[in-house]
Amino acid sequence: MPRRRPGRPRRDDQRPTRDLVLAAATTLFAERGFDAVGLRDVAAATGVDVATVAHHTGTKAQLYDACFARVFAAEREVLEAAGERARAALATGPADALRALHDLVDVFVDFLEDRPETTALWLRRWLEPHRHADLDQRYAAPLYTLVEELLAAAAAGGALVEPAPHVTVRSLVWAVHGHVVALAAQQGSGARERREFRAFVHRFLDGLYPPATP
Repeated sequence: MPRRRPGRPRRDDQRPTRDLVLAAATTLFAERGFDAVGLRDVAAATGVDVATVAHHTGTKAQLYDACFARVFAAEREVLEAAGERARAALATGPADALRALHDLVDVFVDFLEDRPETTALWLRRWLEPHRHADLDQRYAAPLYTLVEELLAAAAAGGALVEPAPHVTVRSLVWAVHGHVVALAAQQGSGARERREFRAFVHRFLDGLYPPATP
């Protein structure tokens, strides 16, 4: 069997080395926080040497930033697509607009359920609100703004009444993160918790945006 050359990841995973480094680092930072993770830990988890980690990601601070950039890019992709569908539904009436908001929230819930390390990564960051605060502006605020602007457009078009979209968006985001934490603490698949949480979010939206009375 040929020996693995230095700096190469394990042969059973053919993803690019940088992707492997970022995946391992994201998991470690999510589990331990920034201070408790070193480049050697990331190298060991990836199956490469420290020089390879530094070559692909730079300093530990740059690696930390890259982990947030990675989860942000994936989340933005799914939310932008769902947001475009929701925006298209605004012109067809309040009922379609509300269904589109249900779908948008479901997409967000699905994303975080499938990638619980995203929630853990952010919760670790928020434990020290004054540290690495620039990450919020680059990797959270744009997604909040995307949905806030959608709600504002729906309100302006008469599809719903929403005086404080920023409060609604942040409340839903924290509710979903709490749901993901609860799932992680459960034994088994959590199928019931998943169903019940979706039903709750839909009831929440229906109560927040009731159909207009003639």
